[in-house]
Amino acid sequence: MNRKEKLLQRHRRNKRLAMLLGLFVLAGFGFYIGFLWVLPGLFLLWLGHEIWFSDHLFYAPNADYAYDFAGLLEAIPVHFSEGRLTLAADAAPLTDNDTLILAVTLKSGWMGRLFDPSVRIEAEGMEGDCQTFERGANGARYLNLTGFAKALGTGGEIRLTGRYCRLKGVSKFWRAEHPDYREKRLLVVAPHADDAELAAFGLYSQAREAWVVTLTAGEVEAGHYARMGLERAEAARLKGRLRAWDSLAVPLWAGIPVERTVQLGYFCMRLSAMRDAPAEAIASREADLRDTRYFRAFNHIKLASDRDGVPSWNHLVADLREIILLAKPEVMVLPHPVFDPHPDHVAATEAVREALDGLAWQPEALLHYANHLHDNDRWPMGSAHEGVALPPLFENAEMLAPYVLPLEKLRQIDKAMALGMMHDLTTPLSFKKRLRRALQRFFAGRRHPPYGENEFFRKAVRRHELFFRDATASGNMPPSTLSNS
Repeated sequence: MNRKEKLLQRHRRNKRLAMLLGLFVLAGFGFYIGFLWVLPGLFLLWLGHEIWFSDHLFYAPNADYAYDFAGLLEAIPVHFSEGRLTLAADAAPLTDNDTLILAVTLKSGWMGRLFDPSVRIEAEGMEGDCQTFERGANGARYLNLTGFAKALGTGGEIRLTGRYCRLKGVSKFWRAEHPDYREKRLLVVAPHADDAELAAFGLYSQAREAWVVTLTAGEVEAGHYARMGLERAEAARLKGRLRAWDSLAVPLWAGIPVERTVQLGYFCMRLSAMRDAPAEAIASREADLRDTRYFRAFNHIKLASDRDGVPSWNHLVADLREIILLAKPEVMVLPHPVFDPHPDHVAATEAVREALDGLAWQPEALLHYANHLHDNDRWPMGSAHEGVALPPLFENAEMLAPYVLPLEKLRQIDKAMALGMMHDLTTPLSFKKRLRRALQRFFAGRRHPPYGENEFFRKAVRRHELFFRDATASGNMPPSTLSNS
């Protein structure tokens, strides 16, 4: 059981205990004032849960985020007063390509426990941004000011305004210098179809040359297709074929030819089992298959493992080595080893690192993304087209330098259309989730975009794409560090 599963188990246990306590209190009231009041009380409890307590937030919102970029990023001296941020007179000049991170201290009021607290970022002559945090946020948080470098030029300022929260102060302002990765040759590693688009559509759609390799067919949890009258294995195979097609066809929307996309056809939620027994063939959990070639039918590239289609870890690593030597990527984009807990994502990163070990070709940089989090299923919080603040982090971990790519509005919409072509993101929501969303919109002011029902249309269609650069990869020496004032 991974950390996220343990947190979810604890969350559900605590929720059941809270519900039992609520029922006990209601029964006590009913005994004294009449049991006719119990049913309205139960309804109010359910309503409050759906609106305010149904988020999977597995940490105390009054805890400080624990980032420490000392020795990794360049600290820039700034002044902050009455909501206005300015550079100190002796600060180094900023450039448009800089990733800018501001550590702030937030204090949510009582309204910030009912509504999502946020910080509005504004500058003269520039489009403003809004970055949203968890309800009850109280402590150190990290705003993403990438794209506002010009506003902090000579005599310029950025205005920061809290909504349902108050900015108590600013502690650090960091700059991360990066090359323009859009000018590099990219290889995006996606554990499942749609992972590349969720994390990096804006990046790979602008790259000088981009490749996309998808490791699994994503055939599990095919209940939607079973309702079409198919047996379980048939439904899984149909879902896997559709997602295999998606993994090759959707990148065409970004101008990536099918000759630079590969579907490896391994089985969903089986990569960890493959890693634990590297030479064994690990069959699909639901599709009754033991041959990866079933889901490779649409590939234009032939691999050495196509000779037998054995779904083993050794074959997966060999496939990745073959693709890396073919694509010769200067930058590889893959899941984050700390933030993203999905078992297939963790195993995908391990497979890439094993493939690179001792390989003749080495990328200049590794950029890591997180499509899932351990602690907060709503991150990035807030609405579509808003900015992306740094995710929650509470444990000591190897620090990676953040890299932020701003996306203009039309590219954000192109990304939404790419997600809308992914079959797994277009299955209809359950009635319960639709009702919860409607209640939260009416009572808590949460908004969902018009692009599709899936939550990823809100989380992934943003004005930023956020990655973390592996500072241990070749070509990734951190800049010198200056002290703040």
